[in-house]
Amino acid sequence: MFARPGSPTKVATQFPFWIGMRALAAVVLAGVISASGGVRAQELTIGTTGSSSDAPFFIADKKGFFAEAGLKVKIIRFDSAAKMIPSLGTGELDVGSGATSAGLYNALKRGVDIRIVADKARAAKGYGFEAILLRKDLAESGKIKSLKDFKGLKVAISAIGNSESALMNIALTQSGLSFGDVEPVYLGFPEHTPAFLNRAIDASLTVEPTVSQILKMGSAVKLIGAEEVFPNYQTAVTFYGGNFIKNKPDSAKKFMQALVHAMRFYNDSLQDGKIAGPNADEVIAILVEYSHIKDPAVHRAITSHAVDPDGYVNIDSLRRSSEFFKDTKQIDGSIPVEAVLDLSFVKEAAAALGPYARRRVAQ
Repeated sequence: MFARPGSPTKVATQFPFWIGMRALAAVVLAGVISASGGVRAQELTIGTTGSSSDAPFFIADKKGFFAEAGLKVKIIRFDSAAKMIPSLGTGELDVGSGATSAGLYNALKRGVDIRIVADKARAAKGYGFEAILLRKDLAESGKIKSLKDFKGLKVAISAIGNSESALMNIALTQSGLSFGDVEPVYLGFPEHTPAFLNRAIDASLTVEPTVSQILKMGSAVKLIGAEEVFPNYQTAVTFYGGNFIKNKPDSAKKFMQALVHAMRFYNDSLQDGKIAGPNADEVIAILVEYSHIKDPAVHRAITSHAVDPDGYVNIDSLRRSSEFFKDTKQIDGSIPVEAVLDLSFVKEAAAALGPYARRRVAQ
């Protein structure tokens, strides 16, 4: 009988050395073969918000890109990226996605190891899936003509201390005001719809599909798109937990290659600001299956987000957000943006996949 794995000396005493080592290798290999006859996949957990901007994660899973890389992923839905931070820090989550926030920098200061490793969603030219909306009666009365008139207005923002707050501050600053000149009302994006109808808010920074829903109902008008405020503004990113990077480095590399592959597949579906490209039907079917928007007509109608086909992030945008968090005393500035970034995975993935063949909509 062969010795159990880990006892090469015993094996070698029963057979010639080379036979013993081959037998040992066979036993070890058997340990990583599943009952179905294939190599056991590395299991990973991914946190998403279930939004359409999680498209590359959904595509990589549905199209088998993760499976081809030897990965088996479990997608867990969270209300926000902020709620993923503790799980990413402990290693319960390997990967997360969502908006950057002051909480990310404060977590790193406390020793929670998380890194921004790739793009997730940005407002590129023609792909402004975020917009500043103004209540229709205020616009029609002529009382509010532009952002210069926003002083004292109640403005809905999705959450305190996130990238949307920073973008709103940039927009106001460009018009001679600042975030301190408005009254922020923190509401989840779906809540912006009834808030406009009830006149509980005057304006908002809202994302699709809520933007299209509000405009269709006629309770607000679009004042300016996010891409006009700050081209390629980095709204959301992909995170790796420090434990994932340290303990599963090979899986981290394989995951990123599959994700960037999926980003390119998603990019191929974009045309004229919408999911209307060559493979649009397939991408929309995947979004209907995985995201919380179950109506394919909504996916076709809304303005889509953009993503860099190589997975790179807009570092200048991240710096502007960090500066806002510091200026509003939500962070102390001791953790620079560079300390949060690790773009080595997208660099390696892009090199392995080669140049992107289609046009870069995220430029």
